[in-house]
Amino acid sequence: MFISASTGCYSHLRFEDACQQLADLEYDRIELTLNDQGDDFTIASIIEDPDASASRCRNATRLSICAINITSEMKPDEFPGLFKFAKLLKIAQVTIPSLELGTPFNDETDRLKKLVNLATQDGIRLSLKTQIGRLTEDPHTATELCGAVKGLGLTLDPTHYTCGPHREQDYDIVFPFTTHVHFRDSTPDQMQVSVGLGEIDYSRIITGLKRYDYRRAFSVDMIPSLSDPNSLGLEMRKLRMLLESLL
Repeated sequence: MFISASTGCYSHLRFEDACQQLADLEYDRIELTLNDQGDDFTIASIIEDPDASASRCRNATRLSICAINITSEMKPDEFPGLFKFAKLLKIAQVTIPSLELGTPFNDETDRLKKLVNLATQDGIRLSLKTQIGRLTEDPHTATELCGAVKGLGLTLDPTHYTCGPHREQDYDIVFPFTTHVHFRDSTPDQMQVSVGLGEIDYSRIITGLKRYDYRRAFSVDMIPSLSDPNSLGLEMRKLRMLLESLL
């Protein structure tokens, strides 16, 4: 098990500057957060030229890139380019959002079977983020999707089970399917609070995942719009040190 940090924590900066910020905070592994917002290092630019995009990553940082987090929906024909990019950088973990609530279960499983098959061919683990407003906001539905799609994993973001409509449910049932984790501190009323003031039980989650031989990343994934720019670095350093003490 190891700790990483997401470039999404500094999404207001250019990619290279975000990487430097994470290095300055003494993280040695990073997760790329990608979407179609803005004009710097978007999904579209990566798909257009995976080789050049991979070169940009290598030139931007010497930190190990351990995962990719896709935060916007992608078209089916865009995934081959994304997976090629990941393969060039030897990234084996890719997180995508599940479809929105109301999507028929079978439609989602049909889509995911094709994507998992494609990802597996490139040696990539594909996982769905547990997220409010999407099919995975219910831990039971999330596990059912994994049961229906062989090889599919989950990226556990406990914030969405702490704040979401299923906050009273025990979400330990997702542990056997978890291949990646996103952490920040939260309360039932606030998606993000200062580290130590929330209700995320990091120790319980880490211990629970150990029972299933989890050996992968715990990625610090702050929400920029809910962060004070003056204290973001301090909060990220605090969470890194807290997680290090638990591993």
